[in-house]
Amino acid sequence: MQQEYEHHRLLEINSSSHHIDNNHNDDSSSFVGHNNNPSDSHHHLHHDRPITTAKYTKRVQDRTTQPSLWNTKEFYVYYLVFMFCIPYMFKTAHDASSVDNPNYEKYQHLLSDGFFGYKLDNSDGQWAGFRNNLPKLLLVASIYLPLSHLFNSFFVPSKTTHTLKHPHQQPLIRTYFFLAFSIVYLYFMYGNSLFKILLIVTANYGIAKAGRNKRWMPVATWVFNVAVLFLNEGYKGYNFSDFHDSLTWLDDNTGMDRRWDVHFNFTMLRLVSFNLDYYWSFSSDHELIMEDRDRTPSNDKERVAQPAFAGDYCFTYYVAFALYAPLYVAGPIMTFNDFISQLRYPKTIPKKTLLMWAGRLLFSLLTMEFVNHYMYMVAISKTQAWDNDTILQIAMIAIFNLVLIWLKLLIIWRFFRLWALCDGIEAPENMIRCVTNNYSALGFWRSWHKSFNLWIIRYIYVPLGGTRYAMYNIWVVFTFVAVWHDIKLKLLAWGWMISLFILPEIIAGRVFSKQKWGTWPYYRHLCAVGAVGNILLMITANLVGFCTGLEGTKMLISEMFSSTQGYITLLGCLGAIFVCAQIQFEVREAEKRRGLFLNC
Repeated sequence: MQQEYEHHRLLEINSSSHHIDNNHNDDSSSFVGHNNNPSDSHHHLHHDRPITTAKYTKRVQDRTTQPSLWNTKEFYVYYLVFMFCIPYMFKTAHDASSVDNPNYEKYQHLLSDGFFGYKLDNSDGQWAGFRNNLPKLLLVASIYLPLSHLFNSFFVPSKTTHTLKHPHQQPLIRTYFFLAFSIVYLYFMYGNSLFKILLIVTANYGIAKAGRNKRWMPVATWVFNVAVLFLNEGYKGYNFSDFHDSLTWLDDNTGMDRRWDVHFNFTMLRLVSFNLDYYWSFSSDHELIMEDRDRTPSNDKERVAQPAFAGDYCFTYYVAFALYAPLYVAGPIMTFNDFISQLRYPKTIPKKTLLMWAGRLLFSLLTMEFVNHYMYMVAISKTQAWDNDTILQIAMIAIFNLVLIWLKLLIIWRFFRLWALCDGIEAPENMIRCVTNNYSALGFWRSWHKSFNLWIIRYIYVPLGGTRYAMYNIWVVFTFVAVWHDIKLKLLAWGWMISLFILPEIIAGRVFSKQKWGTWPYYRHLCAVGAVGNILLMITANLVGFCTGLEGTKMLISEMFSSTQGYITLLGCLGAIFVCAQIQFEVREAEKRRGLFLNC
């Protein structure tokens, strides 16, 4: 069994940019990338157990590849469809937002002066906040990184001077710099509200230490942190005067951003991570784990699953993790075990990798600037300025709104991840596929906000029973996801719609599984039909949650089915999505032929 385990390890594909989890397979019965049998609900109590021969054989079968279809007559037809559809989509969206459109004056006030005489749509509050403050963020990063590297050079022992036999005997000195800088940084950001953050962080630590290995500790952790989410929202971050009149003067200094509670949602995830990682470190097989603790973790999975040393679950390291400056505002999200492991077993991130991610970030920024100068989708959706537009124009307004949501989050997350990478900390890459390169609802959630997805798998999905109870626990998962984003009715509706829309894929994946139907000549086309349905459902749910809301989405659907033009547009869209799904299938087959398995 141990040889089988080592064989599996040798086959693992490690990717610094994608954090591939090769214990996941492509079954649609697995949720957000995690596949487990009933006994796997104790995953955290049995560290990285060897897989069975049956499971190993199944994974090898899942990785069989098909001959390339890129040079077939069928795909030449698809290329022609692409060559027509993509430019036409951009033209349609541009026409809907041009100066000549009668609706232009309805949203003109939301536009600002851009470059080269063009107007700029900077009306998305989240994107505007990041874009307008980007020079300040660059300044902070340019101060932080040299200081961090200087501190590392002068105070952190190098591997050559490391004389201690066991790594746990070496204190993590870098955490002192992290902690000091984060306190100063967050005080400038939030002023005296920093004390509110520290109070909550300290209370959560108290729960962890009081509970230790007691069964009530995970429950208390969840109750406390979810309650904080609701209280933060209900009281809008609180005022000191609410606690006592003598504290009113503290409300005068709220820093650069008085809504500290908005960004605290990410901190809440770190607090839960610390408490549960600490709780699981007391598992029954802890002594077995300790036997190879001095061995450097070989991949991302081991860094997450391997508990930290007992002394690492201390207040200093905990606060340094919770308030780590590069990732504080927006993530990506790391687990406590992973963060501490990277400090205890540091690795050098090649300059080539840093330059590659910097280039990707710059290209994404330029793309966002171009699109916001070329079309004004956000401003149109905010004012619902689509009277007398064609149904195709309204559809493109909706689609490009979703694309812009993806692009802005991609840029924000990549900026903060690059900052952490330059500091030697490798957080998961959140967006590993383009938003338009997703045909599976399950795969979509594996590739969209991937670090949050991995967090959910570890701390919610698996403890609730994993795949065994997938039909039930997805409702808990997406209710939490909706509440975590924002406590609003439309986001609850979004979460429940996602839960409902995932069920057909799970059921269809079991009825029409590849093992049963894979040899049928038209199986790929059957999957493409299912993909069309999935894509339409995903578009609908995300329009409700993040774009047009319930009423706007109902209006769009009503328009689609109320006229001949609407039916023609719908049929054209269905055909285009079918072609898109076929291309997506082949993209994944091409990845497999190169030995890349992303499971999304």
